[in-house]
Amino acid sequence: MSTSVTPVVRLSDALLESSERGTMFGSADAHRLGTAAGLKAIGFTYTVVEPGRSGAPFHNHHVEDEMFVVMEGEGTYRFGPERYAFKAGDVLVAPAGGQETAHQIINTGSVPLKMVAISNQSPIEVCEYPDSGKFLVSSKAGGNGAKLRHISRHPDRHIEDYWEGEPGA
Repeated sequence: MSTSVTPVVRLSDALLESSERGTMFGSADAHRLGTAAGLKAIGFTYTVVEPGRSGAPFHNHHVEDEMFVVMEGEGTYRFGPERYAFKAGDVLVAPAGGQETAHQIINTGSVPLKMVAISNQSPIEVCEYPDSGKFLVSSKAGGNGAKLRHISRHPDRHIEDYWEGEPGA
């Protein structure tokens, strides 16, 4: 067995990094836990979202599938044009696709929402943000640690601020 594999990940020991934007967005996340544990094709993040908040804008992935295992709390899952109530013990899925698979998790409960987000890891991804009309193209290709990230509404205009145009940001 390789020494670079950590077969047990304790979420209670994970270092959470907080981020906040406007009145709608805020979470504390332990990113790249899968990579730290030695996984190559699957990634996962532990996320805590306070009541009334969401950790990310409404978006869809063209390449990566995602799923969210809800450990504590409850909320509303925006998926395509629909909204679904969820609670602890539920698993939310977001397959790769067009805007019909756009998704957003909102903590509508009264306690922190705790979940694990799991996805396949692609070196290239395209995301759309239907609420703001943006798209994002990212690439981790090349193996040298370099990463390309381009956000825009129009191919000729690069956007510096990820949150630009998002409701509540």
